Amino acid sequence: MIKVLHNGSCSKSNAILEYLDENGVQFEIINIMEDPLSVLELKTVLKKLNQPISHIIRKEEKLYLEKFAGKNISEEEWLKILCENPSLIQRPIIIKGSVAMLGRPIENVKFFIEK
Repeated sequence: MIKVLHNGSCSKSNAILEYLDENGVQFEIINIMEDPLSVLELKTVLKKLNQPISHIIRKEEKLYLEKFAGKNISEEEWLKILCENPSLIQRPIIIKGSVAMLGRPIENVKFFIEK
């Protein structure tokens, strides 16, 4: 089953859920705003993404620009920051077994789900 790390106020995240639903793909929603990831869960997601933590940080987000831009922050510190501030995590993140991807563009999601 596909898992979707989701933020209900994100239009791209909502579009992915709509696509999955319309195409009969079974999925589980993990609302990261209501149920933030733990450090261990976030590390697991990063491993499945096969990407550095910088890949999932929303650098255009107001909170990032006001508090974190230009600062030298270690990966361990970022893990804690993202767990405490899930709005800074790129979304949606689609997880299928041992692999994951950022859920955009939607063409990539279609390919990911079919394989």
